[in-house]
Amino acid sequence: MLLSIPATDSLRHNNEAQVRCYRSLFSDRMEMRASPECVAEYLDHHEGWFQRCAAPMRVKALDSQSYALTLGRFSNFGFEVEPRIGLRLLPQQLGDYQIITIEPPHDDQPPCHHYDVDFKAGLKLEPHETPVSEMAVSNTTEQTTFVTWNLDLSVWIQLPKVITLLPDGLVQTSGDQLLREIVRQISRRLTWKVQEDFHASHGLNCPPRRRAAF
Repeated sequence: MLLSIPATDSLRHNNEAQVRCYRSLFSDRMEMRASPECVAEYLDHHEGWFQRCAAPMRVKALDSQSYALTLGRFSNFGFEVEPRIGLRLLPQQLGDYQIITIEPPHDDQPPCHHYDVDFKAGLKLEPHETPVSEMAVSNTTEQTTFVTWNLDLSVWIQLPKVITLLPDGLVQTSGDQLLREIVRQISRRLTWKVQEDFHASHGLNCPPRRRAAF
């Protein structure tokens, strides 16, 4: 599910009727019961938590900042893709993190010309000040940090010609459903696992899972 062909042949620049573009915006927020400094130190050392939390997706480290992920098999109208995406986790800038798309190596499998992906994500650390009234009731000075998570995902898919004979609205709706499933895989589940992994690794009680506005 990544740019896996030369840029000049990229599906995102292809105007053929068989090429469809689907886009999804996603946002969520994680409550971390620790200081921003503690959360930042954890996120900075992604070589540990990223591979643990990405499971059951297959993950391969490419270098100190980048990973190749195989997301699983997705099917639509009998047309199947097994998206593979490369992500680079950029170093934080004053509490802001960016994740961008890169092209994964093709040494272990041939490139796929049926899909193309642009993945842009951002995380921001937001310290939460506990009101004095709440501190008096809880009798604790425990710090809380919220991690705001945003994803802008665009997917281009080259459909078989027979599918383009179907009603345009049906093809678009079906593609949107496929994209939502992919977003669930790489966003919602990863959010839960990162939150749980952080608290477990620091011996802290994890807040209950929140239902995302999805």
